[in-house]
Amino acid sequence: MAIAYSLMALPDKHNRNHNYLRISLTEKCNLRCAYCMPAEGIPLLPSAKLMQADEVFAIAKTFVSLGVDKIRLTGGEPLVRKDFDVILRNLASLPVELAISTNGILVDKHVALFKETGLQKINLSIDSLQPEKFAQITRRNDFEKVMRNLDLLLENNFNIKLNVVLMRGFNEDEIIDFINFTKTRKVAVRFIEFMPFGGNDWKADKMLSLEEILEKAKNAFGEKLIALKNHENDTAKNFKISGYAGSWGVISTVTSPFCAGCNRLRLTADGKMKNCLFSNQEMDLLSALRENKPLENLVKLAVYDKHAIRAGMDTPEKFADKNLNQDNRSMIAIGG
Repeated sequence: MAIAYSLMALPDKHNRNHNYLRISLTEKCNLRCAYCMPAEGIPLLPSAKLMQADEVFAIAKTFVSLGVDKIRLTGGEPLVRKDFDVILRNLASLPVELAISTNGILVDKHVALFKETGLQKINLSIDSLQPEKFAQITRRNDFEKVMRNLDLLLENNFNIKLNVVLMRGFNEDEIIDFINFTKTRKVAVRFIEFMPFGGNDWKADKMLSLEEILEKAKNAFGEKLIALKNHENDTAKNFKISGYAGSWGVISTVTSPFCAGCNRLRLTADGKMKNCLFSNQEMDLLSALRENKPLENLVKLAVYDKHAIRAGMDTPEKFADKNLNQDNRSMIAIGG
């Protein structure tokens, strides 16, 4: 039976339309990044409680029928799923733009599959250009492999963004190095303000703000720093250096949230829908699917109830309150 596709994306009560779904395929990861996974790890759910490949497809079809036209696959590390190829080929049959967020370790094994399915947009997480620091934050020694795979992706003309979580006392001294990394490489570096999630020991003084990052860039590059035009649904404030091949930006979720233009929804690996990254409210779509219940109204209800700003943490004081900001899953259990 043909799917009836909506011309209108999912609206919330603040008149935002949602056409972008981020699907976490797994809680497992082959790295152990400190800001993403608690030091003690997380209890992994049994396979039976996770979405199977056909269930990922069935739920995705529901979102597409309601107006979603972009799907990003996340994790954990999505490429550790043994049935990743099945999932991606299924999703490629839908009228959507496909993207993926990955740590880059396994991408060399999937380049042909990405090309086959038309997946062009790849966000690669790398928080240091120094091998020792990379090992410190990831608790693994895979820096050289990630860099080789980044070069491989660029050689094959994929659209690459590098996600860099900045933390005071760790990698703030690499801001200019990352910007200079765009001099000869057509990549978009995106500095991310350190955000609070369950178990990641967030403190406001560990975070580097948009203002601080821009100050460092202005001091280093002066009039060569160019502000780029940002679009309505952009998460980053974007810049480039005159004459450089690539660009860079700042995702300022903490100090300058971009909630007014939010068009994103999330689906966890165990089939729970989150209407906001910071929300502890979840809609159990997987259980409904397994009980043969229709999903459309559940999705619409969850979207409509979305808060205006950061799941109701609409002031800096609320956002810094551990009773609020830690009442959520860890980042790895949400999906990056």
